[in-house]
Amino acid sequence: MLLAVSWRIKLQKMKIKFVIFFLFISAFATAQVQIFNLKPFQKATLSDTLKETSGLTVFENRLFTINDSGNLAEIYEINPDSGTILKTYKTNVENIDWESITHDEENFYIGDFGNNLGTRRDLYIYKIPFVEDSLNLNNIQKINFLYPEQTEFIPRNINNNFDGEAMIYLNGKLHIFTKEWKSKKVTHYTIDPEISDLQEAQKVEEFPSGFVVTDAGYYEEKLYLVGYNKKMEIYLLEFYDFSDDKFFNGKYKKYFLGMSTRFGQVEGLATSPEGIFLSNEEFHKFIFHVKQSLYFIPYKDLK
Repeated sequence: MLLAVSWRIKLQKMKIKFVIFFLFISAFATAQVQIFNLKPFQKATLSDTLKETSGLTVFENRLFTINDSGNLAEIYEINPDSGTILKTYKTNVENIDWESITHDEENFYIGDFGNNLGTRRDLYIYKIPFVEDSLNLNNIQKINFLYPEQTEFIPRNINNNFDGEAMIYLNGKLHIFTKEWKSKKVTHYTIDPEISDLQEAQKVEEFPSGFVVTDAGYYEEKLYLVGYNKKMEIYLLEFYDFSDDKFFNGKYKKYFLGMSTRFGQVEGLATSPEGIFLSNEEFHKFIFHVKQSLYFIPYKDLK
């Protein structure tokens, strides 16, 4: 009798698990989200110096990263296979909240525009020339900007629409993609990198991403955005067949990469001729602990 009851309980649990799994898969199918297993694409655990890696960029087949607020104002070149630090560039500027790094093949751009509280009035992008195989740290320019749509600066921690962690350079402009905690959308703004005086970011378009965007990359007429939501789900968006640098007017694919409890908060994305690099910062939540890591996804594996 006890054995029969035990089997009925086990069978019921199996049915519940099946229903949950079915609903999980159905939800993604309805939302046209492709499930992508990130684990096989892990390259390395990053140095403890990079516990809060917040951005990536590939320049001349070399991989660079930065840390965000509370860390040194330094740029790190890292080995794309082992994740070890190859070289450190120490700047003489402040790291209020560095969140993104990109380049225009002549200059690096560091986005100091992290704004979780929504209170910052000092949003900057640092422009650093790359000369003779090295960063010219004696000639750093500061690009000042604001979001003209932001009229209130009341502290709303991770509950505002004027945070930012993603940026690319394309066709003479810097393109910023917001991290909108409140709306769960992403807004695309442009900045003129030749203007150092305070300028208004120009709003171009917006997209209902369903997650907060933490970094961006562009390669061969495709835009990639990565980020996560408050459920700790990690997503990647790929936009293509767009026109006039209005990325959101084309087609797109959305990939579910996994949970932050397994892969941490993915904060960095960089495109290369072969594929996409991703990085996550060290993650501590509840019983979960994930080390800072580097991933590489070949384009051919994104279907």
